[in-house]
Amino acid sequence: MKNTAMQDRLQQEILDFVDSRQTLQLATITKDGEPFASYAPFATGEDCIYVLLSDIAGHALNLKANAKASALIVEDEDSASEKFARIRVSYNLRADHIAVDSEGWEEGIQTLVNRLGERSKNLSEMSDFNLFKLVPQRGRYVKGFGKAYSFIGESLTGTAMDHLTDGHIKRAS
Repeated sequence: MKNTAMQDRLQQEILDFVDSRQTLQLATITKDGEPFASYAPFATGEDCIYVLLSDIAGHALNLKANAKASALIVEDEDSASEKFARIRVSYNLRADHIAVDSEGWEEGIQTLVNRLGERSKNLSEMSDFNLFKLVPQRGRYVKGFGKAYSFIGESLTGTAMDHLTDGHIKRAS
């Protein structure tokens, strides 16, 4: 995308949209290579997403074994004007497991507390809960039919963005 002003506007739209949501859909891979979908409350840090996940729920164990994941942040269906083109941002991610005694633990937990409240702090004191820093590698922002954008880079909005112009094709009768 060559229009810097347009890219800047789209990047701000993405940030505003992500900020308007409090949960994401999370896709991980089981130890047997099977897909596993779940959800989690989240908070954004600088160019990352923090989630606090329990080992009791499969997604934490999956991320410990395989750091590849995908996340979807999507408009509520009740408020969407078009069910087939809900506003959404999807990310392919690298999940960094943040150890309790590491430098990043306090920052991540505080980021979650600031956004989601004290429950995050309480859960972080449980030994089965794990902090993950989800680092986007690439993503896609869809805000309607013909309004889809792909981006790459370790950022919530990417460092390079392209408008997806391949449209839907009607079947021959």
